[in-house]
Amino acid sequence: MSLECFDKEIYELTNKELARQCEGLEMIASENFTLPEVMEVMGSILTNKYAEGYPQKRYYSGCEIVDQIETLAIERCKKLFNCNFANVQPHSGSQANQGVYAALLNPGDKILGMDLSHGGHLTHGAKVSSSGQFYESFFYGVELDGRIDYEKVRHIANIVKPKLIVCGASAYPRIIDFKKFREIADEVGAYLFADIAHIAGLVVANEHPNPFPYAHVVSSTTHKTLRGPRGGIIMCNDEEIAKKINSAIFPGIQGGPLMNIIAAKAVGFKFNLSDEWKIYAKNIIKNTQVLAKVLIERGYKLVSDGTDNHLVLISFLDREFSGKDADLALANAGITANKNTVPGEKRSPFITSGLRLGTPALTARGFKEEDIQIVANCIADILDDINNIDLQLNIKAKLKELASKFTIYTKAMF
Repeated sequence: MSLECFDKEIYELTNKELARQCEGLEMIASENFTLPEVMEVMGSILTNKYAEGYPQKRYYSGCEIVDQIETLAIERCKKLFNCNFANVQPHSGSQANQGVYAALLNPGDKILGMDLSHGGHLTHGAKVSSSGQFYESFFYGVELDGRIDYEKVRHIANIVKPKLIVCGASAYPRIIDFKKFREIADEVGAYLFADIAHIAGLVVANEHPNPFPYAHVVSSTTHKTLRGPRGGIIMCNDEEIAKKINSAIFPGIQGGPLMNIIAAKAVGFKFNLSDEWKIYAKNIIKNTQVLAKVLIERGYKLVSDGTDNHLVLISFLDREFSGKDADLALANAGITANKNTVPGEKRSPFITSGLRLGTPALTARGFKEEDIQIVANCIADILDDINNIDLQLNIKAKLKELASKFTIYTKAMF
């Protein structure tokens, strides 16, 4: 029986979401469009198999096939990141990070991470996260120019003496200097943990420096710029750390792994290893540079005055409207983005004075620099007259027509 016949409500809602994704422009920096082949294996027979443990060390029988699948995913991941060890079982990036902490820390140990309001992530020690509740968390951030001051990080680390330093961000548009972070970690006797969830797809295409050999441990999501299924991974080069990570993930914080998702990760990694992937990642950088250039030319202030990666962060500290206002106005025009805090923030995290925009999803659809130029000017037009609903709806129709030239999914695929 088809989903349409069995559950018409979910079927119809799924088709509405398909239309939303195809007709609008997805510019949330952490979202992307995965491959149909990845979705095919996610919905496969593999969803039925329990496989607690690791390949050749399972607690259930009947795992001879899924052992081969997980081993393939591991080997592809290791090749992709040029590392000696990979755990592909974490259900998400947050759980991957939780696993790293559980492997290397004891409750109450000190961690030093990037402040959430400066572009860090909840799992880097924010007090509302378990990372800030189980461990004593301290923070570094960016300066008013939007960049990390590594000497200031060094100063904070020498005062705090953390057991682990987290580097990586969810809203930082510049290159992260892993070598400098490792020097700081060595100086204070800390582990260096790199969370590259946002930039992993650029890292594996050599469009951003690799955290290896500097980081003791590296985590990532497998979606975002990697364009795989939603999930997490952990990598390292040290055998003893690897054993601790495996134990921390299972049986530490997870039970049976999702074998359908692990297979989907393997499919995604195969794409990441291709020459086509390198072209895609390079196009992300080109498109983001065009987005930044147009916005600057139109009079908008970008945090750090530009970008080196897949995102830009616009500051509205010099404007009367907020990040939330901009988010809603763009949504009316069919552009999905997200409000974000900025250096020197004066508003609450629920309102903000900034907007984060990314190009990975549009690049996945095939948007080139000339198309991004059109989109960027539409964004500026909306922000220039932010209360003009008619303008927003007119632009929505214009962008819907543009989006129709870049069909990524069709109903027939599902």
